[in-house]
Amino acid sequence: EVQLVESGGGLVQAGGSLGLPCEASGFTFSNYAMSWVRQAPGKGLEWVSSISSGGGRTYYADSEKDRFTISRDNAKNMLYLQMNSPKTEDTAMYYCARTFMETTGHRGQGTQVTVSS
Repeated sequence: EVQLVESGGGLVQAGGSLGLPCEASGFTFSNYAMSWVRQAPGKGLEWVSSISSGGGRTYYADSEKDRFTISRDNAKNMLYLQMNSPKTEDTAMYYCARTFMETTGHRGQGTQVTVSS
């Protein structure tokens, strides 16, 4: 059974930083590209970032480019999202997802990130 467990969410000030880890299990993690997607209150799912199966290629939505960093540790079955200089509009539930540059696919239960001004 595919399991993705996000953590690390919370309240952060705009301009601060926050790191989100995701622990994967139930599948061969190193075989899959992975992504972060998010859902802001009252809105649909939005793709944030993806990383290739080996970690050598990363992709970002335009609004997150240069502020967020996606990474992974295949030896530990872990996916990460480092959020630097978050903005209030980054407030959302963040999901780790087994997908590539889209919002479909297996997701975890999510971790809430709230950015205060």
